[in-house]
Amino acid sequence: MHENFRATVETLVPSFNRLLEMHPIVGERFPPVHLPPDGRLRGVYLLTEGGCHLYVGRTNDIVGRFYAHRRESSGDGVAPFAYRLACLTSGRTGRSYVKGHPDTRAEKMRDLDFQKHFSAAKARIRNMAFRYVVEPDPVNQAILEVYCAVALETPHNTFDNH
Repeated sequence: MHENFRATVETLVPSFNRLLEMHPIVGERFPPVHLPPDGRLRGVYLLTEGGCHLYVGRTNDIVGRFYAHRRESSGDGVAPFAYRLACLTSGRTGRSYVKGHPDTRAEKMRDLDFQKHFSAAKARIRNMAFRYVVEPDPVNQAILEVYCAVALETPHNTFDNH
């Protein structure tokens, strides 16, 4: 392994540990925190249900992502985990990028039955534990996200190309 990469990974291990040790946020409201001057916390977050770690994400706005995953009005573009859960619960796991095909995101989101699954997934996520760790560097964020997903075996992080 390249020494620079190894050194980067080793600096992220304490962040991984802090993420797991964080007292989870549960419920509708993000607790008050001290924000940097630009008003946004950057880092990696973890969604857990019943003690099972399900999804890891990274963001330049942790508070915003907390709400985007949970808000009833959030669309599939800002609530990708809810979209994934809706695909699974509805049985509509196929993907297509051909306009008008029933397996495109747009067609699924127009389907009333799928919308019910999507809405239920956001409600489910509102009850999940949310943890985060601040990591402002985008490269470290990316590596930490993958590190957490692999180490925690989160079933909903696929890293598929689209």
